[in-house]
Amino acid sequence: MLICRSVSEIRAFSRVQKQSRKRVGFVPTMGALHEGHLSLIRQAGALADAVVVSIFVNPTQFGPNEDLSRYPRPFERDRELLEAEGVHALFYPSVEEMYPAGAKTFVNVEELSERLDGGSRPGHFRGVATVVAKLFHAVEPDLAIFGQKDAAQHAVIRRMVRDLDVPVEIRIGEIVREADGLALSSRNAYLDAKQRKQALVLSRALSEVKQLFNTGETEAHALTHAAERVFESEPTAEVDYVAIVDADELTPVHKARSGTLVAVAAWIGTTRLIDNVVL
Repeated sequence: MLICRSVSEIRAFSRVQKQSRKRVGFVPTMGALHEGHLSLIRQAGALADAVVVSIFVNPTQFGPNEDLSRYPRPFERDRELLEAEGVHALFYPSVEEMYPAGAKTFVNVEELSERLDGGSRPGHFRGVATVVAKLFHAVEPDLAIFGQKDAAQHAVIRRMVRDLDVPVEIRIGEIVREADGLALSSRNAYLDAKQRKQALVLSRALSEVKQLFNTGETEAHALTHAAERVFESEPTAEVDYVAIVDADELTPVHKARSGTLVAVAAWIGTTRLIDNVVL
């Protein structure tokens, strides 16, 4: 596996692949890899000839009181996992490489960036859109794969790609869960045994909504209340939002239908977790 630290290196790698008529698949990550990431990498391998993965903990998507400094960075473990998956190239840039001194340019997807996570994390999606745009320019992939767990994020990215005519196909990989339903997340490492059990309230709330919808309930307020009742059964969880929204616009809907996104976010101790389901 080639490890590239600069934009010029990873761009040269990608262009060599394309000169050989190879399709380049890209999976951007912040490291601390788990089975969810690996499932996206395998999907990229099935769809492309050369797979590039990036590891970059992006400072511009973290707020001033968020967990940038303590975000896990187990690089050697991540490298071994990527090599075992047959990844062709790892893009592992420094902050200085991605944001040269004096950088003043940002990408902001208006309106979408203020919804769901953007409402409680001001500036978060501006940071996401900016770094993904820069990664796309660096890697020049034919396709990029993101995880369904970050549903609001990839709604923003899809709109950015459309609006800026970025020549990359966006694919979404399914959420990977533990046997008990907990969605895999790098931030799960922050949870102790008691908190991990408490965190199951997110998937339980989504399961309750899905079951109610499958029995014929479509009123968004009724589905929302069902999720809120589940959260009330776990008083240690501090709910950020329960949202039933259009999956592309992230705007609330009055009636749910097939394809509607149900998204939740909650604090378990000092750890903020997100989860969702598409009805």
